[in-house]
Amino acid sequence: MSIFSILIFVICALYLLINFKHDIHMLQQNSYRIPRYWRWLKKDYGSDWRLVDVALIFLLMSSNLIDKRIAAIVVAITCLVKIYLIFRKKHKKSLVFTKRVWRIYSVTAILALGSALAVILTTAPREFALGFYYGPLVCIAFMLLEAIFSWAIVIVAVIILMPVEKMINNRYRKEAVDILRSVPGLRIIGITGSYGKTSTKHYLQRILSEKYETLMTPGSYNTPMGVIRTVREQLKPFTEVFICEMGAKQKGDIKEICDLVHPHFGIITAVGPMHLETFGNIETVQSTKFELVDSLPNDGLAVINDDFEYCAEREVTNVSCLRYAVTNIAGADYRAENIVYSPEGTTFDVVGSEGLIMKLRTRLVGECNISNLLGAVVMAKKLGVENEKIVYAVSNIQQVEHRLSIRKTPGGVTIIDDAFNSNPTGSKMALDVLAGFKEYGKRIIITPGMIELGKEQTKLNKEFGRHIGKSVDIAIVVGEYNREAIVAGIKDTEFPEEDIIIADSFNHAQQLLGNILSKGDVVLYENDLPDSFK
Repeated sequence: MSIFSILIFVICALYLLINFKHDIHMLQQNSYRIPRYWRWLKKDYGSDWRLVDVALIFLLMSSNLIDKRIAAIVVAITCLVKIYLIFRKKHKKSLVFTKRVWRIYSVTAILALGSALAVILTTAPREFALGFYYGPLVCIAFMLLEAIFSWAIVIVAVIILMPVEKMINNRYRKEAVDILRSVPGLRIIGITGSYGKTSTKHYLQRILSEKYETLMTPGSYNTPMGVIRTVREQLKPFTEVFICEMGAKQKGDIKEICDLVHPHFGIITAVGPMHLETFGNIETVQSTKFELVDSLPNDGLAVINDDFEYCAEREVTNVSCLRYAVTNIAGADYRAENIVYSPEGTTFDVVGSEGLIMKLRTRLVGECNISNLLGAVVMAKKLGVENEKIVYAVSNIQQVEHRLSIRKTPGGVTIIDDAFNSNPTGSKMALDVLAGFKEYGKRIIITPGMIELGKEQTKLNKEFGRHIGKSVDIAIVVGEYNREAIVAGIKDTEFPEEDIIIADSFNHAQQLLGNILSKGDVVLYENDLPDSFK
């Protein structure tokens, strides 16, 4: 085989490996779950340059169209151009090269390159009999075929590795359980909800740290493996309180985490229409979130947000239960009253059924943040944190990044950042905050809409559009995924059509924003879809 052929092989192999990196990246964004990854594939397949690879295969294997050496050069140049463009593409969330990713990558590469090597060995003896470039071209065409179906090879690698991953996960799980058992008197608080759980976790950690040595699951480490990693790497013998965020995308997810950490206390922040693609209906969301309450021991405590219908109507009989609310206060044990918003933050009173009145001041804004704070305050009270310490902690709580946080730019523009995981309730609250800036400049929203709402996707995004039409001066709708529904909702109001701006991407939206932005304007960033959505 000539140096020329070897060079072509190397370029094609590099292109194949880059394809695998993209597929594994999307697999990671879909939590390594093949069903979720498959749903993404059905939407994305054919949206990239797979058809270009089909054309290259046809070019290579057509004997009369072009000289084979020239065909190979065309393939190599095309692959190099695509590699360059792939590397230039920016991702909102980069691929995290964990040990699991390296295992998947290694097995995928072995499967693909091993198969290509087998083709080389099979076709090499026929090179001189059928023409010098016949064998190498068959191999190059085969590698391009693997690039077209790279996602399938990744799935096969994941399936092959399942027993290995299960063994590793079981070992890590046992280590985490042993560590939890080794910490005497550890108080474990589980927090779950369709939304608000991460903010509530941060607020509770800040308040409890006034009295206790606390640990919380970092970021969005709310899966069993995320919790296990937190325990193995961060839980110390002197830790007094472990705050464990519990996420779920299908029934049984919360119970799995509860069976691992055995919480004594639980907070349910919300039950709403999130992840309906996997849950199917709101009733399943409710039963899944309440797996936390159902797992608590008899002497445990549940703290539940009654502002959500599917929380308020769910009876709790197995443990003591305290309910809190901002709007649906009729049956609440704790409620927020006298709420006053300003650009500097919020003041409000926590009123308890036992006669408690606690005046609080916070830098946070928005009803959702006040609700999350209220849940944290209730739990802190029951864990014995003194009122003055709660008041001090709340006044010093920092805004959680991308969750209705507010900042001002040097140019005098106010940015409301609510880019994390938008939902029907939170998005409306964010718009209410934006609508309140009437005495400022233009009120502008940049949004791609909401995702993972199942059959309610179009309906809820159209309703979101109606709220936009009543709350802002300029709407920049990003991407294609929810564009039609959002724009239709906006047009249902009396919103000027010329103030609806369409952007292909967030980079494009930023460029368009730069053309209309003035000092005093207020910009709301509502949601930021992951790379697995268009």
